[in-house]
Amino acid sequence: MIGRVRRLLRQRSVARFTVLLLVLGLFGLVLLLAPRPEVAELPRLADRLGRLAPVAAIGGGALLLVALVPRTAITVVWGAIFGPLLGAGYTLAAALIAALTGFAVGRLLGREFVAERVRGRLARLDRWFARQSVLGVVSVRLIPIGGFGLVSYGYGTTGARLGPFLLGSVLAATPSAFGYAAVGAAAVSPDEVNWLAVTPGAVGLVATGVLAVRWWRAERRTGPVGADDRRPRVDQPATNPE
Repeated sequence: MIGRVRRLLRQRSVARFTVLLLVLGLFGLVLLLAPRPEVAELPRLADRLGRLAPVAAIGGGALLLVALVPRTAITVVWGAIFGPLLGAGYTLAAALIAALTGFAVGRLLGREFVAERVRGRLARLDRWFARQSVLGVVSVRLIPIGGFGLVSYGYGTTGARLGPFLLGSVLAATPSAFGYAAVGAAAVSPDEVNWLAVTPGAVGLVATGVLAVRWWRAERRTGPVGADDRRPRVDQPATNPE
């Protein structure tokens, strides 16, 4: 058994995929053990950071998302520190960077392993990811199948294209970003929050819903994943060699 494991780890794709799993496991462990900030202290952090606050918010938020910290928690905290509008904007910028980073790491460490081993339905699913549009990414992001960072890593291991993935990730994150940032701002200063600040989120939620419905209808017309593989094939008539 040990010898078989050693032989597998000598394969480059297996070694890289093992590194990816170890990194994700380490992030999960740190997430469980890391201390939580005091809510009352959050608004003072922006004053301490000064002009570096936007850079720290975007860069720090991206790092936390890559480390599998839930995007909801980050958005609420950023809303408490920077207010609903800036908090949502910084979170979306961080989400874009984190999506790119997670996708790149997943592609580098996991794509070769997955491509070598997927068969049958998994192969059809991989091809479905490869031809996904922006609407498809939005729909997957809206399904509660995993955190923002984990989904980014997972997408990198598939044949998905980078452009639709990034745009779909930001679109899917927009509605909740404004809503949760407003919640965070209200938690520390309930009398100072202008709830009109969540209007972009409401508009984004409606737009996302419309896009998801259109994508769902399009998928119904084209059939489920792998439907083309199950359709009966019509044999071509044999040609007469004479």
